[in-house]
Order: sequence, then structure tokens, then C-alpha cells
Amino acid sequence: MTFRPNRVTVFGAGYIGLVTGACLAELGHDVVVRDIDPAKVEALQAGEVPIYEPGLGDMIARNKERLRFTLDLGEALAQAEVAYVCVDTPPSASGDADLSRVWSVVRSLSGAECLRVVVMKSTVPIGTGARARALLDEVGLAGAGYVSNPEFTAEGRAVRDFMGPDRIVIGTDGDETAAALVAGLHAGIDAPVVTMDVRSAETVKLASNALLATRISYANEMANLCDRTGADVTKVLAAVGMDHRLGPHFLNAGIGWGGSCFPKDVEALRQIASNSGFHPMLLSAVIDVNNIQRRRPLQGLKDALGELAGREVVLLGMAFKPGTDDMREAPSTVLASRLLAEGARVRCWDPLARPGDVEPWASAVRYASVEEALEGADAAVVVTEWPQLAEVDWAAVAGRMRRPVVFDGRNLLEPARMREWGFTYMSVGRP
Repeated sequence: MTFRPNRVTVFGAGYIGLVTGACLAELGHDVVVRDIDPAKVEALQAGEVPIYEPGLGDMIARNKERLRFTLDLGEALAQAEVAYVCVDTPPSASGDADLSRVWSVVRSLSGAECLRVVVMKSTVPIGTGARARALLDEVGLAGAGYVSNPEFTAEGRAVRDFMGPDRIVIGTDGDETAAALVAGLHAGIDAPVVTMDVRSAETVKLASNALLATRISYANEMANLCDRTGADVTKVLAAVGMDHRLGPHFLNAGIGWGGSCFPKDVEALRQIASNSGFHPMLLSAVIDVNNIQRRRPLQGLKDALGELAGREVVLLGMAFKPGTDDMREAPSTVLASRLLAEGARVRCWDPLARPGDVEPWASAVRYASVEEALEGADAAVVVTEWPQLAEVDWAAVAGRMRRPVVFDGRNLLEPARMREWGFTYMSVGRP
């Protein structure tokens, strides 16, 4: 098939919208990204990328002739053939996804005279496609196709995941023309295209993240067992992961998962199940294990220090995982809040995180280097497995801390060496 570039409009300049827009421009399409936040659009028009994502800034700069950013709806819809919906769907007060931004975008498409297909990239509840199809018909776009095209990008490697995915999922209820058009948008990407009905496509993203979260919670359950039996969870899970039926991915014990996807998607799937009339016991257990796991370091610190009131505790890492500045649902926020509630003084370090001047971070003191943060501290918790932490001269640090106590929440450091250097060292599931 001869490649034909399309005029694409992406609604939403968040993580998914920016990555989608930049990658489609990289593939040769003419892309406009529309957002309603003036500050964000102004920054993007000036060449500033408001989020940290490896490779994204360079890709946006490289494709500036094919990639534009705007606040203006008319400019966004002018000659647009494809509209991607990439707005956020946060939990509402009831626990259901808040789709108000999605419906706002769909309604705004009414004047798009050239529109051929609407692509849902936002993570939405199962059944959203039927409602979106009805709304498109209502606003005069019965001739436009509708496709569910869930995203499977992980923060810190989102550009790589888009350009080299495991699969491209396209959900459509019998509209082969729309499916072919969306598949063609990905021309140049070497990946299998999996087509299915819309409801199944809507389920894939939630089901994938729920299974990944389940593996992490399972690893943490095994770590808790190993703590009580004297086994080493890293050795146990390394051997488990060698089984070709299981594989090694997402079998690392720690202090739980966070971020913008896992917590929201697992909870959303549980909510959908509950609304459908059954209680998803496995999903509930996965969430409960994660909530408890985030608090594990507190008991370890109390065992080593006694009461935490007045103690200087350092959180090493704030972002929910390395390679990103994202603080959404980060375990560090739970730990900082609990430490402050216990009367401790919280210090923190992270090379990228941007928490803003909000609690608990407004009450914490942030340091530019690990060594400065640890000077005179009573204890430290490794929260995020930044590679810089493995390069610290821990032997020298031990003499500069008031109490050399470390809870390694990511099993990043070597237990024998840390104890040899004088640390009271604790980790997750390692004797």
C-alpha cells in the first residue's frame, strides 16, 4: 500500500497526547495538538516540553514543520481527517472514570467537515465506544468512523513503546475502512496489528495493567513470606522467572507500584466489575497488598530507631519510578505523609521529580545531592531505584549520618557490603 500522510488532530497535550502527536509526525503525518491550557500550549509553541520523557523533546524539535500546537478549536479541526482523543479520565467521587473531558472533545468535533475517523486513545470504561458512537451521530458525524486504539506506553520509555510496540490494538464494530485507516497511520512501525470489537479493545488496556500489577503484588507477597522464613526473594523470583511459562518481567519485590496508570486502571477494572454485579476478589487483593506494601519502611524504621518523632529521615527518590518526573500515586508521597504524621522531619532527593508546593512536599526539605541530604540524618529510605544511588560512596556516607540506618525499598544495594560499612540495613524479602 502506498503511504499517504494524513491530517491528524490530537486532543490533549499530556503524556499520551504529546507522545502520540510527536510519533505520528515522526511517521510523516501533518499533526496539530490542541489543548485548553494556555501556559502549556505557549510553552510547547516556544519549543519547551512541559514533561520529562526521554527522546520526546528531540522528536518534537525534529518534526516542527509537521507538528503544531494550538488553543484554537477551529485551527485544530481545519481539514482534520483523523481526531485522536487523548484527554485524561480521572476517577470521580463514585470511583467511576470521569469522562467529562472525553465528551467535551467529542461534542467539539461537530464542525469537522473532513473528519473520517475518531480514535479513542484515552483509557475509558468498557462500553464507552457505544456512547461515543451515539454522540458522534447526534452531532452530525454519522459518516465518521470510530476506533478504539488503546495505548501501552510506559513512562520513561513512551516514545520507544509507541515506535516499537508489542502490538497495535484496533477495536471497531465492523468498520473495516476505519480500521484500515488507523492501521495505515502506523505504517513504518514493525508490529502486529490486532483487530477486535470495540468492547474487547477497551478491555485490553485495563486487563494488561491489572495483570502487571498482579505480578508485582505477588512478588511482594513472596517477599513478605521470605522475610519470615529466611529465604531470599531475589533468588526465589529469579528462578521462578526462568520458567518459560512465566518469564521474569515485573517480578521484582519492593514497596509497591504507583504512577498514572496502574492505580487508576486496576481500580477502574475493579469498579467496572463491581458495577457489573460481581466482586473481583483477586483485583481487590492486588490493591490491598500494594497499599500495605507502601507502608513497610515505616515499621522497619521504628524497629531500628524507636519513635520517629524528631528524627531526620531522608527519602531517596520521589518520582514513582526512575526515568520520569511523574509524582502521581508515588509511594514517596504516602511515606512522606506518614513520616510527618509521626513527627519526623522529612528530607528528600530526586533528580527529576516536580511535586509542586503542596503537602506533604511543602513540609519537606529537598536537597540537590544525595550526600547533602544524608548529612546528619537518622535514617534513609530508598524509594525510587535511580541508578545514581548505586554509585554513592556509602562507606563515606555512613560516617556522616547521625544514625546509619537504611531501608532499601527497591533492593538496590548489596546487604553484606552495607552492613560491613556500619549500616543498620533492611530491604524487602532478603535475609
